[in-house]
Amino acid sequence: MTAKICKFSSKSLFVFLLVSQFSFSQNIIGKWKTIDDETGKEKSIVEIFEKNGKVFGRILEVLDPEKKNKKCELCEGEDKNKSIQGLVIIKGLTKEDDEYSNGKILDPKNGKLYKCSISLESKDKLKVRGYVGISLIGRTQYWYRAKS
Repeated sequence: MTAKICKFSSKSLFVFLLVSQFSFSQNIIGKWKTIDDETGKEKSIVEIFEKNGKVFGRILEVLDPEKKNKKCELCEGEDKNKSIQGLVIIKGLTKEDDEYSNGKILDPKNGKLYKCSISLESKDKLKVRGYVGISLIGRTQYWYRAKS
């Protein structure tokens, strides 16, 4: 009888840890408050979502009232002159282990697309890295889960 209880308990613990890890790793989906890494000011609310097995991020709200109606004048292609509010800035990330990568991030300030990787630092803190070439050449922002 004791052996069965131990077996059941270890299986239960394994399932619990597996489910916990899966839930934690899937937790980037949602709304995030972006912080300007140069000024420390809150910039926007970005909704991260999944579509066709890839991850994207759209600016739901620009927080600075003076910039709410700004357009992405320096963007190229289909994003040129689109309103920044509503713009998809994270494009086509795929999950690899505990990180999302192999996609792009758009900086509406300069209109440039950068390679991108995203990972959770904690359940409410997201590390967003944009870079050129290799990940060492780039910049990192930390975004915080938006409270509803």
